Amino acid sequence: MPFFSVIIPVYNKATFVGETIKSVLAQTYTDFEIIIINDGSTDASETVIQGFNDSRIRYYRQANEGVAVARNEGVTKAQGDFICFLDADDYWLPNFLTTFKKQIDALPNHKVFSCAVALETAKKTIPAQYALDKINDFQIVDFFEASRKECILWTSATVIHKSAFEKIGTFDTQIKKGEDTELWMRIGLHYTIGFIGTVLAQYRYDANSISRNWHYYFEPYTFEKYAVLEKENSKLKHFLDQNRFSAVIKCKLNGDTETAKQLYNQIDLDELGLKKTIVMEMPNPILRLLVWIKNTAAGYGLGNSVFR
Repeated sequence: MPFFSVIIPVYNKATFVGETIKSVLAQTYTDFEIIIINDGSTDASETVIQGFNDSRIRYYRQANEGVAVARNEGVTKAQGDFICFLDADDYWLPNFLTTFKKQIDALPNHKVFSCAVALETAKKTIPAQYALDKINDFQIVDFFEASRKECILWTSATVIHKSAFEKIGTFDTQIKKGEDTELWMRIGLHYTIGFIGTVLAQYRYDANSISRNWHYYFEPYTFEKYAVLEKENSKLKHFLDQNRFSAVIKCKLNGDTETAKQLYNQIDLDELGLKKTIVMEMPNPILRLLVWIKNTAAGYGLGNSVFR
């Protein structure tokens, strides 16, 4: 059986998926399988995928059911001890698996590992900025403390022992927006994270991607799942409020003022801070201008946070 199972969900990524697969096949550590789940693509993704001839690749096609279902199907089919997810428009550096294997061997009982990521724009590559004192060293961190700036777990930079899914479950298929972050919260409530401070994965910036879209934000259901627990866990509360802040902005931009008001009232404004409180209370035209400026700046590699 392979040591790593690499799960690549694909939906209409013909432009990028070939390079994504090549980045896995170019790994210096070779004991892995690649499980590709084509989630009902209507472009040339399947043609690109079938152009690869490697016995480590297992390819499956399903009707379009969403990325959570596709990833969960990959977990079910995985034969490896450790699960890696890789989005079809991201890619790994050649030593990604070798570096993770080294840390796993050093901590054989640890279940969840991640690494630093960088964002690739048309102009430059920008490393994510984390809320950590040391960046380049390996360290064991608390998910919520380490994610106060950028989220310490990123789909294409996280490696999880298969037994962890038996304990906490897989991606919640009821969640269509932010299903990955919700899983990270469950992980953070049960496990510490072995964090590799070296950039080993790269994310291609696309201002038009779903995660940059105004319609992409945590649904009320996600917050409701943790309504009781966040009262007892201040770190979870802070993390949820950061995501409520983002959701309030996007709800307002979508004209969903009722949900925006509901989420606003759930935020601890003193903990959130005055600056973000003022932003939430801005009129829509100014908010739209600020979002446009931020996305444009990110495309040129400017701004102090282009990941959120």
